[in-house]
Amino acid sequence: MSSIFTKILSGEIPSHKVAENDKFLAFLDISPLAKGHVLVIPKEEINYIFDIPDELLGELMVFAKGVAKKMEKVVQCERIGVTVIGLEVPHAHVHLIPINSVSDMNFAKPKLSIEADELAEIAAKIRNA
Repeated sequence: MSSIFTKILSGEIPSHKVAENDKFLAFLDISPLAKGHVLVIPKEEINYIFDIPDELLGELMVFAKGVAKKMEKVVQCERIGVTVIGLEVPHAHVHLIPINSVSDMNFAKPKLSIEADELAEIAAKIRNA
């Protein structure tokens, strides 16, 4: 079930990493709904969020929580919204999105286009928070 996330994990495709450990990777979405929109993925290739073993799913959410706490320190927003859609890439992932209202998480909205240097700057700020 190789996907674009597999290529990111292998380094074949570059990403703006914000956090990583032996089981998970968090990186900036390159087509974000908001500045600082992060994707959190397990390193193990698992297609569907509810196919993740319970213990690993719990660890994924704790890892995502740590990333969200860092995001709150550097991205101006009311909250960090969390969503799982699971249709766009066949690799389980969690969206962490800086939000000020529910409509900020509307995936039908046009995505932002952010230059690579600004993405790198945002990623560094979150990593270093």
